[in-house]
Amino acid sequence: MKVKEIMETKELDAVLVTDILNVRYLTGFTGTTGVALAVDNKRYFITDFRYVSQAKLQVEKNGYEVIKENLSTYGKVGELLKENNAKRVGIENQSVTLELFETFKEKVGDLDYVYLNDYFLNRREIKEEFEIEIIKESIKIAEKALENTIPFIKKGVKESEIAARLEFEMRKMGAEKPSFDLIVASGVRSSLPHGVASETPIKEGLITIDYGCFYKGYASDITRTFYIGKNPSEKHKEIYEIVKEANIRAIKSIKPGMSIRELDKVARDYIIEKGYGDYFGHGLGHGIGLQIHEYPGVSFRAKDKILEPGMIITIEPGIYLPDFGGVRIEDDVLITKDGYEVLTSIDKEFRKL
Repeated sequence: MKVKEIMETKELDAVLVTDILNVRYLTGFTGTTGVALAVDNKRYFITDFRYVSQAKLQVEKNGYEVIKENLSTYGKVGELLKENNAKRVGIENQSVTLELFETFKEKVGDLDYVYLNDYFLNRREIKEEFEIEIIKESIKIAEKALENTIPFIKKGVKESEIAARLEFEMRKMGAEKPSFDLIVASGVRSSLPHGVASETPIKEGLITIDYGCFYKGYASDITRTFYIGKNPSEKHKEIYEIVKEANIRAIKSIKPGMSIRELDKVARDYIIEKGYGDYFGHGLGHGIGLQIHEYPGVSFRAKDKILEPGMIITIEPGIYLPDFGGVRIEDDVLITKDGYEVLTSIDKEFRKL
């Protein structure tokens, strides 16, 4: 049905899917090489000899016939299109390079190509039940890993060592890999929204840890900020409490049908009211799934987008003060038919380590 819908809407004879994450979304294939082709009611998965056995286990149960092609993937696509007399073909213009498109036309022919634009990205916004359960498990792994890592976080330890320990803990519990380069930003570096872990030794002050993992292909994304030491200033505590309240207010406002721009505004207006609007420059959050940043973008730039049941989004307001430090608190939230479910459970109270 995922492919049939777009074929009917755009009156296509065939759809070729080349983006490997969309291939996985459609077929269940977890390898790195292969394309999916739908022609009328037929479904093909084309790969080389390295992945034939794996593909048979993963994609045949989803209705795709596995075809081995070691010489020319697109030559085989062309053959299948000709066999089925397909003239009007949907392609993923968002991921196909100009070079690949020229190769494709050379092998397949000059057919009527129709751009699919964001079709699959939009479809992936709404998670199926099995996807939700995997993401929940990914979050549990990440949360347990952070709790196991916290005793290791102390003055003198390098940011990079904390990141390495956190990655080890996630992998130990079944994570495939981190969902991005882990952010461990301490002291004045915590004012860097994307302060990837450095060789800087931890000193007294704020430390922001933004991290997550891939589990069975699906990402988690969590941020917590702590204070290293015993003597936080009133400003440290002030900006922390403002960010926490912005996070809570935004989450409590969530409901299906709500404008995404309005959701961003809930948190942003509170931070502006407290005098720190100039220090919260990014969007409130984003979708997560097969990628760490998926649709929808939760931002003041979001135009007419609304929240729908099945979306999983992050809520991550922040305040970043140059030469002082920064705070970000990020939760993963499922939009339900009645409201929302917060999937992260790590305590958000101001915590000294």
